[in-house]
Amino acid sequence: MAVPPNPSHNDRLPIKTVAAAAWFRQTSGNFQSARTESMKSVPKQQLPDFLRGLPKAELHIHIEGSLEPELIFALAQRNGVTLPYDSVEALRAAYAFSDLQSFLDIYYAGASVLLHEADFFDMAWAYFLRAQADNVIHAELFFDPQTHTARGVAFDTVINGLRRACEKAEAELGIHAGLILCFLRHLSEAEAFETLAQARPHLGKFIGVGLDSSERGHPPEKFARVFADARALGLRVVAHAGEEGPPEYIWSALDVLKAERIDHGVQAVNDPMLMQRLAAERIPLTVCPLSNVKLCVFKDMKDHSLRQLLDAGLVVTINSDDPAYFGGYINQNFLETFAALDLDASHAVTLARNSFEASFVDEAQKRRYFDTLDAYCA
Repeated sequence: MAVPPNPSHNDRLPIKTVAAAAWFRQTSGNFQSARTESMKSVPKQQLPDFLRGLPKAELHIHIEGSLEPELIFALAQRNGVTLPYDSVEALRAAYAFSDLQSFLDIYYAGASVLLHEADFFDMAWAYFLRAQADNVIHAELFFDPQTHTARGVAFDTVINGLRRACEKAEAELGIHAGLILCFLRHLSEAEAFETLAQARPHLGKFIGVGLDSSERGHPPEKFARVFADARALGLRVVAHAGEEGPPEYIWSALDVLKAERIDHGVQAVNDPMLMQRLAAERIPLTVCPLSNVKLCVFKDMKDHSLRQLLDAGLVVTINSDDPAYFGGYINQNFLETFAALDLDASHAVTLARNSFEASFVDEAQKRRYFDTLDAYCA
């Protein structure tokens, strides 16, 4: 049964909804009604090239999940780490996941090769090169410091390597990038507080906090106090919810954690009241189609709820999640999703605009992104 909006939500809904709608109209102009409509005439055979060239933002990418087997083995050799696989091929063969937990077991094993600042830089730089090839012009990267500090790697080592790669990506590739610190929800509240304390000296190096790892049995309420402290520090707030967990977790992420974006959120289709709220408040969903299929959230891409979410007017975006493990970076997610759900170029433009609208940049920067998209579609 869906959790109804609490009184504070009812009180603020009209103001927030009106403000969001007014801002969207102001920044959109006639783009949605004219340019987006014209995109429906893009021939189907030209659609793959249109998708590849589309300027876009990526808002749901776990940087540790971009660690390709080749780089894992290179870093293992550099750092003297012994892996439980004897070759790149053997490691890739292990990527047969039955659920989220079976993936996480291999994910954490791969992360064991990350020991030094240079390792984190190399990992992020490899992602940025792939992102540039996919025409990503803005990226907000999740990172999991607890995965590394638990192994004795200093928080400073993790964030300094990642931040240096972000700065180089902007200077050399033209990709504007930010970092979002994620708490591992299978660990305790106390451990999350400890991680936030370690992060305080580095507040200028990351833009927000998130919540990831095993969703089942770990509702957002578990971290209410940690997220309250993070918001008090001026950090933006996102949370994984409604991937394998129920729609109730999305309600909790919004009302308890005060999440500004929902990562995944695909189970929202099972709660009509929640769907209405997400659409009315223009709360973005960072959907990861290939990941959802790989982890058996959906049996097949044709069963995915993305089109249903789009048709309901939600601010849906397409992202790659953990691309090294799930079969593709952001363009591959676009290509396979569009082929399976019979989407057209107008949907692509909407998804790209949504990604820029949902990004954690100021309104002036968003307008510049919209202008870039408009120029591409002209």
